[in-house]
Amino acid sequence: MAKIFENDNTKIMTGEVRASYLHVFEPHSSQEGQEPQYSMSMIIRKDDKATIKAIETAIKNATEKGVNTVWGGKLPKKLHNPLRDGDEERDDDVYADAMFINANSKKRKPGVINTQKETLYSSDEFKSGDYCKVVCRFYPYSANGNNGIACALDNIMMTREGEALGGGAASAESDFEGEYEEEDDLL
Repeated sequence: MAKIFENDNTKIMTGEVRASYLHVFEPHSSQEGQEPQYSMSMIIRKDDKATIKAIETAIKNATEKGVNTVWGGKLPKKLHNPLRDGDEERDDDVYADAMFINANSKKRKPGVINTQKETLYSSDEFKSGDYCKVVCRFYPYSANGNNGIACALDNIMMTREGEALGGGAASAESDFEGEYEEEDDLL
C-alpha cells in the first residue's frame, strides 16, 4: 500500500512497482560528460490507484513549495511533470497500461534491501524487471529555463523477482547447455 510520509508531504512510499533502467548499485551516466548518478525508472500499473494518487498528491505539494521557494511566488506557464503515461510516451510492451517516473540521486546511493530487510549489493540480487517498493521525494526545480518537479530516489525494497528487462546477456550455463555434460572419450 502506498503512503505519504507525515513529516514530509512530498515524500512517499510506492506500492509495488517494476524496476527498469536500474542503476542503483553504481552511479551511471547516459551521456558522455554528464555527471553519473544513481537512477531507475518506476513502472506503475494504471490500476494501482493508491500509488498514483500518492504520487499526484506529493507532486501537488512539491509544486506548492516551488511557488513559494523556487519560482518567485507564481506558477511557471510550462511545468515538467515527472509522472508520465507509458502508453503515450513509450513504444514498449513493458510500459503498456502503466505510468512511469524516472527517479535519481546524484550524491547519495539509495539503500536497497529485500523483504527480510537484508541489504542487497549487486544486480545479481536485484535487476531491471524485478518488483519493488520505492521511497522517493518530489521537489521543485528551475534550471536552464526549465521548470518542473523532479523525483529523488531514497530507498528501495525488492519484493519479488520479475523477468529481466534490457536484453541482458544469457547465463554461461544456458549458453553452453549440453556441452561436455557427459565425459567425452578423448582417446
